[in-house]
Amino acid sequence: MSRGSESLPSADSLGDRFLPVSARAFAEDGRFVARLERKLAQARIDATVEHYLSRAIGIGVVAGLCLAVLGVLVGYGLFGTGVVGVGELLGVSLPNRTAVAIVETLKVPALVTATGLAFGTLGFLAGFGSLVAIPYARAAGRRREINMLLPDAVSFMYALSVGGLNRLEIVEATARADDAYGEVAREYRTVHREAAYADGDYRTAIRRRARETPSDDLARFLTDLLSILDSGGDVERFLEEKRTKLERAAKGEQERTLETLELFGELYMTLSLFPLLLLIVTVVMQLLPNAAVPSEVLYLTVYGLVPLIGIAFLVLISTVTHDDPGDGTLVLDADGERDVFGPSAPNRSGEYAVFERIAFRERIRRVATAARRPHLFFRDNPSYTLAVTVPASLGAIALAVASGSAPTSWSGLVERPLYGTAVYAYLPLYVVGAPLALAHEWNVRRRGAVLETLSAELWKLSSANETGLTLLESIESVAETGTGRLSRELERIRWKVDYGTNLKRALVEFANAYPTPRLARTTRLIAESQAASNRIAPVLRTAARTSEIHDELERERRSRTRMQVVVIVMTFMTVFAVIAILETRFLDSVAGAGLGEIRASNAGAASGGAVRADVVGLLLFHAVTLQAIVSGFLCGYVRTLEPVSGLKYALGLSTVALVGWTVVV
Repeated sequence: MSRGSESLPSADSLGDRFLPVSARAFAEDGRFVARLERKLAQARIDATVEHYLSRAIGIGVVAGLCLAVLGVLVGYGLFGTGVVGVGELLGVSLPNRTAVAIVETLKVPALVTATGLAFGTLGFLAGFGSLVAIPYARAAGRRREINMLLPDAVSFMYALSVGGLNRLEIVEATARADDAYGEVAREYRTVHREAAYADGDYRTAIRRRARETPSDDLARFLTDLLSILDSGGDVERFLEEKRTKLERAAKGEQERTLETLELFGELYMTLSLFPLLLLIVTVVMQLLPNAAVPSEVLYLTVYGLVPLIGIAFLVLISTVTHDDPGDGTLVLDADGERDVFGPSAPNRSGEYAVFERIAFRERIRRVATAARRPHLFFRDNPSYTLAVTVPASLGAIALAVASGSAPTSWSGLVERPLYGTAVYAYLPLYVVGAPLALAHEWNVRRRGAVLETLSAELWKLSSANETGLTLLESIESVAETGTGRLSRELERIRWKVDYGTNLKRALVEFANAYPTPRLARTTRLIAESQAASNRIAPVLRTAARTSEIHDELERERRSRTRMQVVVIVMTFMTVFAVIAILETRFLDSVAGAGLGEIRASNAGAASGGAVRADVVGLLLFHAVTLQAIVSGFLCGYVRTLEPVSGLKYALGLSTVALVGWTVVV
């Protein structure tokens, strides 16, 4: 049985029916079964490999039967009704009339059956394969998150160690910190629970977790930790060495990632010019009388190839870069109950009438606050701007169409390319994108203002605590001498404690007001340490050094990615300049020479028999617009790993395209 917290039905009726089939199809000691069993454990799916395979076979059979029926219907529709000529399809000469009669009788049923079998086989493979792939995908996701959070988790354990906690208390504290350390904490929670069931046998629990964890880095760490525990070595020194080693590994990994991004930038600069060259070649070739270039190539290049290259690079970049795991929201243990402070507070309505009234009053208060200060509400929840801007943009477009000012056909768009594109493309982009980009950037800068001085303030707290002041007194001292946003938040924490709020709760509420994974991990470390002692200067120094390492990595990443943004922007400017020259010099010369219609071997339906110069001009304008939007989102994703942050770049480049096209055309 695989161990874990997530569960799938281990024995449902469908899986039970196919247990004999699973037992016959897969050997218990086979490599595939052993590998799947390991992945089930790594993915924390609570199901035996036998039941999981039988369930996958059952789902595959059901999907295969459904698609087989669909295949029979499709086969009959193609071959039985004569849509596809069977004689032409076979193309085989037969020796006598008997053979001809047999083939004529059986060919349609045979083709229909073959189609059904082909569809059924694909359905079975899709159903069976998709369920079998789930443990592999979940294990890979957990491995990625563990590897990313392990350096910070080891720093957390080291800080608790120098703060005076013993190794069992460190394991328990790490197991509780799943809000900050995600899958690493869940692995430690499994160790803690298994040890509790085995009367405190942590060594066996650690050894088993080292075998079942999906992360090789964590497995090595647990194995080394086990050897230190068995030999009675210095755990604090071991954690310090591991922390240093993992920090160096994180720097090396970021260096490799940035080098890969630079390679992708050079590759994008080359490939993004391919649609431009294809457009130029297609337009020129259609002027030649004997050139057979379909006009559909123009449409496929503009509306297919240009955005497809950008999307492909977004996906490619996402495979080598990973954002910071977690949502930055902390959870606090209070009297054995999991309480969340912030927007995701649990709903306790329904237990007692008083809680229902409190929940109702709280909803009324939040609505009133949002109505009274909507700008702050949208700052804290940028995506909520879509609830206002999307209907507004749709209403503006509907109003323009109803008034007759906006073109409603392709020919009308060709006659008024600038105005029509502005109504259908630029108006929604500005109305929807501008408020969302503004709210998002405001939110990011607000959270970034706290992180800017985090390292320095932690060093100050450490120095103050080292002089003998308690943590609260240290917070008060730093708040009085500081001037930034973090200093004001520290002062607010002191006020809350003065009015009766627990210090741990005040720290968690502060972190949840600025939901950032890095701030959440730092706050979780301080909150856990201060619960054990007020003398936590070594813990604060460790937190400050960890924060400085994050600052250094962030500065390096921003410095290196700035050049990638410049490359993408300059590539767009090159494309725009060439297309503008093509429009103003080449196409205008063609129209001035009396060649109002560019010959085409396969004319588009939009021009009724030929691709006109004004149609080509519209397509070029759309190509520039799409290139601006795609380039903008690429800039934002490379810069911050957040697609929404690309809106400001997309708005800027689109404005350049619109204004520049208006001027040059």
